[in-house]
Amino acid sequence: MPDRSNPIPGASLAQVMRTLNVAVAVVDAASWQIVFENALFFKWFPAAENPDAPVDARIAGFDSSAATQRLEKGRPYQFEREVKLGARTVAVAVEVRSLPPVEGDGAAIGAAGPLLILEGRDISKQREAEYMLESYSKVAEKNARDLQKEKERVERLLLNIMPRAVLAELSEYGTTTPRLFKDATVLMLDFVGFTDMAISRDPGALVAELNDIFSAFDRIVEMFDCERIKTIGDAYMAVSGLPDLNPDHAVNIAKAALRMRRYIERRNESNPNRWQCRIGVASGPVVGSMVGIQKYVYDIFGPAVNLAARLEALCEPMQILLNESTRGQLTDQFSVNEIGDVEVKGFGTQTLHALEFERGIGGH
Repeated sequence: MPDRSNPIPGASLAQVMRTLNVAVAVVDAASWQIVFENALFFKWFPAAENPDAPVDARIAGFDSSAATQRLEKGRPYQFEREVKLGARTVAVAVEVRSLPPVEGDGAAIGAAGPLLILEGRDISKQREAEYMLESYSKVAEKNARDLQKEKERVERLLLNIMPRAVLAELSEYGTTTPRLFKDATVLMLDFVGFTDMAISRDPGALVAELNDIFSAFDRIVEMFDCERIKTIGDAYMAVSGLPDLNPDHAVNIAKAALRMRRYIERRNESNPNRWQCRIGVASGPVVGSMVGIQKYVYDIFGPAVNLAARLEALCEPMQILLNESTRGQLTDQFSVNEIGDVEVKGFGTQTLHALEFERGIGGH
């Protein structure tokens, strides 16, 4: 057993090591037995039964083989432990290093080989700071996720009242500029006898049906690169060719109009309540702009909008009327019948056409 009364050469050095605020132990590298330890090391890693127990018996989980391999490579071995001191837990970082050889050191302490030094430092405050930082980071990440979700929710709501390109401009510049689109195609739809339906039927059920129909229309116009602009009562307005220019705006609206009518026909086959729509379609100049200051709404104005509304009013139930400009932009894939010249309020005599079907679609 090593003599611990004066375990290392130089009593003054031993005295200094005893008074350090760092836990220190000198270890025989061959046996891993502790040949010197200061009071703090003994307090943190006490010898419960055997004072001569090696380090791996004093420090739970200490791996002397891993430490030896590390030290042989000339690098210190480091690990951390939590030490219970009554009700308090101390986080300790321990570093094991080889001591430089001192002449006569082995003989002085009875060690069988070179010496190692173990230094333990209280890192509880560091751990607390890390835990606080980690906790703050988690809170910050959660807040960022919540903020992103809220941003996405607001964006979805705003996209219900304005096109994506307009929202992007509004987000970047805080305002939008009214734009003139020299040629776009507008669709106006409403339902025959809706006012009488609203009076005679259960309002809740009627609105629920109307909501289902308009939701289906939204999916249809999105499918064909159109924009739903707004609904007013039983009226539904959509446009193609703005705010993103699209040379196929007339074709897109024609496809959407036919599928809207087909959806109503299919719905009527399995629904006791029969709906009948009128659809007016017109191509021409359109102005698109944000309207309002406190309550934003994206709206469109211009000759094509007014003409589409006039044509819708002239429609027979389940008819789709087109103006001459729209007809001229449709390809041979559509079946269109000329109605003839009709006096349209505010537009004079107009040559109107009825859109019948798209060839190759719906059995045609």
